[in-house]
Amino acid sequence: MGGSIEDYDRDGFIYDLDYAVERVAAAVKAARSFGFPFTLTARAENHIRGNPDLADTIARLQAFERAGADVLYAPGLRNGEEVKAVCQAVSNPVNVLALPGMSLAEIVDAGARRVSVGGGFTWVAVSAMVAAATAVGEAGDFSSLAAKPPLDDWFLK
Repeated sequence: MGGSIEDYDRDGFIYDLDYAVERVAAAVKAARSFGFPFTLTARAENHIRGNPDLADTIARLQAFERAGADVLYAPGLRNGEEVKAVCQAVSNPVNVLALPGMSLAEIVDAGARRVSVGGGFTWVAVSAMVAAATAVGEAGDFSSLAAKPPLDDWFLK
């Protein structure tokens, strides 16, 4: 089991570092009280919230690590160099949000131990649906409806 805690408020601001660390420490304390293994991931939201300050992101992740987070996550790192800088700055496993233009090899070579795709697969599916609907609407072309996943190959009989 596991969960994550962010340093971002839905009202649109990133928590100051001290408060963010207090929240991580409280989440760690709660996670350790469950009586079963629970992986707590602490997220530094800078890069996806309009503040791509790598030094601040690293400082936050280091503080979250000291507070006891099991995994550190800074979604929105843009390339292998940023991923490597984060991975070299902390000891705990780092999770990376895969972005277009990145490869799994680049992410792993930079030191990350977990990779997320976020909503990426959803957007791939939505794009395919829009392309199919556009073909139907503009050309009356239903050929995209022939696409079928190989379910028989995916599931054991």
